[in-house]
Amino acid sequence: MTLIGEAAPAGTGADIIKDGSDAGFMADVIEASRETPVIVDFWASWCGPCKQLGPALEKAVKAAGGAVKLVKIDIDKNPVYAGQLRVQSIPTVYAFDGGRPVDGFTGALPESQVNAFVQKLVREPPVSEEAELLAMGREALELGDVAGAAQAFAEVLQIAPDNLEAIGGLARCYLAGGDLERAAEAAAMAPADAKNADLESVRAALSLAKEAPSETAEAERRLQADANDHAARSEIAAGLAAQGKLAAAADHLLEIIARDRDWNEGAARAQLLKVFEAAGQTSEVTRQGRRRLSSILFS
Repeated sequence: MTLIGEAAPAGTGADIIKDGSDAGFMADVIEASRETPVIVDFWASWCGPCKQLGPALEKAVKAAGGAVKLVKIDIDKNPVYAGQLRVQSIPTVYAFDGGRPVDGFTGALPESQVNAFVQKLVREPPVSEEAELLAMGREALELGDVAGAAQAFAEVLQIAPDNLEAIGGLARCYLAGGDLERAAEAAAMAPADAKNADLESVRAALSLAKEAPSETAEAERRLQADANDHAARSEIAAGLAAQGKLAAAADHLLEIIARDRDWNEGAARAQLLKVFEAAGQTSEVTRQGRRRLSSILFS
């Protein structure tokens, strides 16, 4: 650990902890704080509390990983800025951000309070335009504003054409709008082995739509005549899933499993898992469906 008044050895924080002076104050503190917050520790070699506070400050600044810098100024050798900042007792600590003092304290504080003081200065990383648009797209989609979501995801793809989250989001928008062809085109923009929850959901939904019967009127008549016609119920479930009515499709498949869990070598359960994948693993359809499935299987 660097002692008060000693320069930090290379490789141990020399770039973020340094001894300052009146001559270098403008460059080391005022100008530097426009880029990174700077803590100024006014101390003196004869000051006992300074020797207690100094190591705690250095430790906290190093832990911040370069997000904050520390400049230590011996007031006996450099009295000008200490006087201008009205330092009346030491240790006195000032924090500078954007070229001006924003916080400070006097006296030796417990290590926990020193850590909190330093962490409060750490700036949040700037949010990129890409991240902002993605957040807007997700929020719009959750609120049912499919057009707004599609526009946000499309703008992301203008910035980053290979952004998987935007590709998946755009595909979901087309799927929600019932445009299966454009949903498939959007999903195809990503590599076939790309891992993304939205993409996997869209691909599962497209697979269900591809397997769906062209019409289910006959199956509905058969089911009305015989509630145990599981093949008819399975066809109806496929038709509902193709229309995006995943909760209703899951209800039919769960009913098959409740009546005959091993029907057609577990076909209903396999179909149900596709419905869950199309709905999304965190969706209400999947959460409720899994609870009901567990209740059926373990009752």
